Amino acid sequence: MSAKENHEGMQEIDITKLNLQQLSQLKQRLEQELSMYQNSLQSLKVAQTRYQNSKESIEKITPECNGKEILVPLTGSIYVPGKIADANSVIIDIGTGYYVQKDLDSAKEYMKRRVQFVTEQMEKIQAMGQEKSSIRDAVMEVMDGKIQQEIGLQKAALAKAAAAGKA
Repeated sequence: MSAKENHEGMQEIDITKLNLQQLSQLKQRLEQELSMYQNSLQSLKVAQTRYQNSKESIEKITPECNGKEILVPLTGSIYVPGKIADANSVIIDIGTGYYVQKDLDSAKEYMKRRVQFVTEQMEKIQAMGQEKSSIRDAVMEVMDGKIQQEIGLQKAALAKAAAAGKA
């Protein structure tokens, strides 16, 4: 049984040739990587939700909104009163403190692309996580086999010693 990874810089390892300590270290490294993937997925899910919410908010703006009072979000929990001056144009946050003014259609398209990009990244990370999880399961299976083999050898040695003692 081997753990084969197709990622750049990775190599194929025959896990059946590793000792218990090496298997344990490999399992621990795989669990750390899985934890990192989980954290990345959570961060991407937050970003995906933010972009989706922004897209939905933009879709609610119509030409009839000109002059209407709204609450403008400054942060996730702080809003200030404002008035829509031009319902055909919005200012969107494109990240790291940069804002861009766009017409409604362009803003909707931008948010749609961002949601799609983040979703694709999540799918890639999920696939890598599933691959690492499969490898970890294989490592655990080999570890269990080696532990059972050690127990069998110890029992055989004890039985042999007990038989030699009786003779």
